[in-house]
Order: sequence, then structure tokens, then C-alpha cells
Amino acid sequence: MAGMVQDEGSSSVTSSPLQFFSLMSLSPSLGSPYPWLRELKSEERGLYLIHLLLSCANHVATGNLEHANIGLEQISHLASPEGDTMQRIAAYFTEALADRILKAWPGLHRALNSTKLASISEGILVRRLFFELCPFLKVAIVITNQAIIEAMEGEKMVHIIDLHCAEPAQWVALIQALSARPEGPPHLRITGIHEQKEVLEQTALRLTEEAEKLDIPFQFNPIVSKLDNLDVESLRVKTGEALAISSVLQLHSLLATNDETLSKKSPPLARNTNSVHPLHRVLQMNQSTLGDLLEKDLVNGYSPSPDSASSSPPSLPASAKIENFLAALWGLSPKLMVVTEQESNHNGSTLMERLLEALYFYASLFDCLESTVSRASMERMKVEKMLFGEEIKNIIACEGAERKERHEKLEIWIQRLDSAGFGRVPLSYYGQLQARRLLQSYGCDGYKIKEENGCLVICWQERALFSVSSWRCRR
Repeated sequence: MAGMVQDEGSSSVTSSPLQFFSLMSLSPSLGSPYPWLRELKSEERGLYLIHLLLSCANHVATGNLEHANIGLEQISHLASPEGDTMQRIAAYFTEALADRILKAWPGLHRALNSTKLASISEGILVRRLFFELCPFLKVAIVITNQAIIEAMEGEKMVHIIDLHCAEPAQWVALIQALSARPEGPPHLRITGIHEQKEVLEQTALRLTEEAEKLDIPFQFNPIVSKLDNLDVESLRVKTGEALAISSVLQLHSLLATNDETLSKKSPPLARNTNSVHPLHRVLQMNQSTLGDLLEKDLVNGYSPSPDSASSSPPSLPASAKIENFLAALWGLSPKLMVVTEQESNHNGSTLMERLLEALYFYASLFDCLESTVSRASMERMKVEKMLFGEEIKNIIACEGAERKERHEKLEIWIQRLDSAGFGRVPLSYYGQLQARRLLQSYGCDGYKIKEENGCLVICWQERALFSVSSWRCRR
């Protein structure tokens, strides 16, 4: 594919030194890699990096810092944020593990991060880069807008609440669609929530210009607030308005809580005869991508969040904050609420559980960029470091209220929203058709859409990465 940079060719791992990796454990004598490590081909190096990452993470989880340090040193010789998929992802997981270790010494951790500049504008920029480089959020917006248009048919006063109003493109497209309604456009009011006043001001200016150009009566109601501090009363829903709520990758942050039993050490991997068990079957494979390597059913090992229909329904972790927030939204009587979330379970209680789930999820995101964007692309590097890398660090290194990236799967969100009094609204065929056409325009066969329980999941290859679900109040 155009722009893709090829690495070394792959070869069967069964005839390489990787044969004995599953029998090898890290020890102080392995402080520097053997010379042949540098001669490994891309796939063999990737397998060894997986081995090192899991071993190192297990040492971090059990508090064995001497061996964790050795593992981090070994990984540093092979990982690279500018290399192939596994080298890049290993670099960011290694940074996250190191950050977790440093948090055990709060003074040292604060000192090393005291001069770090947290730029809100850079965060907004990198999310827009992700929006452009990958179609996931564009597809979610197309589906959301179509659901809103269908729900608001015939309504004369429409009020939309955007729980994270940082992307004007979504509402520009909706304004254009509403202007073409056979019955004429409604009076449109958008309430935008964001922690930065400047972001809301820019959004208001862009949307007001578009509404004036198309002669649509329009108001923008800015609310400067973080979602977890939001006063629902400030949303000012008026009698006679048909209300829609849009949440794109926001609700999971409300699962963060201080009311956890925190420990410096997470429980280790379940013990069995295979010391690095997730690699046991992987070492016999010859696959082309990290996603392929990880997606296999690994015998005698950990298998993240099985999707099989035969698996028992997962229990619903209690969270007062999200329950109260959803109850408050239900109290607004929205005609429609559309929720987009990451389709993965990164809210486990142990480090190893979260690390393996995150490795599966981010492997697919790194794979899709590897397949469609040049390795030398500065935009790609920014997305990987400033977006994916920071999310990985939050999932792996943080606990308690500091851990915001608590992604959960669609089946859990269905339970949460159902418990809060919301009923599912099936997404229309026309919305799905628009989404599929958008994916086809990318000219890459890897992007797919699947229907699941009346909702949609957006995939890279066969791996579901984002879900879109539509809801209404059930009285």
C-alpha cells in the first residue's frame, strides 16, 4: 500500500533461537542481550519483545524490581518508537511500566515530571490527527448524526448536548443535513461541554458561521467544565425541546474512583508449568502482524475478554459516579442518546489483566497505522506517542482516581445503560450504509463494521475496536 514502509522479510520461527524462549526466565546474568538478538528478523524480534514485556510486567506486578530493571534494559535494545509495529508498541508499554515503578517513589516521580508541559492545544491537535489518519471516529460521527436526524424528524426545536465538544466537523455536517430537511430546518441549540473555554469559543464561531450561511436558527450554549464536575442543571433543557445527547469516548472516564483497595503490588500471573504462558503457542506461529499473533487462542494462558456467545455474561462492576451521572441524564428525558466507546476491557483490577488487554487493543491500532501510514510520518509518531502512548501509560501506571482510561466492552455498557433506565434503539440500515461507504473510501480492506445486538462495532481486521450504541429513555 502507498506510504507503507516494508521491514525485513519474515521467516518461520520454528527454526530460530526463539524455540527456547518459553523455557528462559530473566535473570541478572542476562543484563545485556545476546549478539544474535540484533540479527533477528522482524517477526522473531516481535515475538521476543512480547516475551520480554510479559516477563517484565510480571516482575513489576510482583515487586521484583531487580529483574524488572533487567527486563527494561533488554527491551530498550530492541524497542523503538520509529521501528516496526512491535518495536513501537514495546517502546510505549516499556515507558508505562517504568512510570509505574517510579510511582513507588512519589518524590522522584514528581521531580522527573515537574517541568513537563501539559499542553491542552497539543492534546486537541493530536486527537484531530487521529481523526484524520484513522476512520474510526469519522464513522462514529456519521452513525451518530444519522441517528439524530432520524430521531428528530418533524421536530421544530432540537437541543443537542455534546459531552466533549472539541470537534466542530460533526455538528457542521449535522447543520448541513438539517438544512436540507423537506419540512425545513428546526431551531437548533447545541450545548457544548469542554474544560477549555477557548475550544468552545472556536467551536461556537465555526458553527454560528455555518448556521448563518444556511439560514438555520441556531444557539450555542458553552459550558466550561470537566465531565466529572458537570452540574446537570447548567444544561438548561427547555420544555418543548427534543433532546439528543452525544458522547464520544467520554463515559469510561467516570468509572475512575478513589474507593479502591489499592496496593503497590498487583497479583502475579496465575501459576502454571509454563513460566511465560502466553508465548507457549505463539512461538509456533508464523503470522504477519502483531494483531495476528495476539488474537490466537493461547492454550494454557490468558485469553482476554472472550467474545464467544457461550461465555457467561460478565458481572457489572459498581461505580456510583457513572450510575449517578447516567441517572441525571435519564432525568433530562432525552429522545436519543448515542454512545461511542473503546471496545476493550481496560478496567481490570490487576496490572497483568490490564496489560494483556491493552496489548491486544493497541496492537490493532498500531497495526492499522502500520498498514496505511509511512513509518517516517511525523503525524503518525505524534498520534502514537501523545495519544496511544499516554493512554497506555494511564492504563498501566495509574491507579485510583488518576486512572481515567477505564475502557469497558459493549456488553458492559449495555448493562449499565439498561440499569439506568435506557432502552436500545437499533441503528438504521441507512446509517450503516453511510458508514460502510466511508470505510470503502479509505481504500483499505482492513477496516470493517459489524452489527452486534442492534449496535455497531468498528473493527480493524476482525478485532472490534470501537462500539456505537443508540439509546432512549425507557419510562
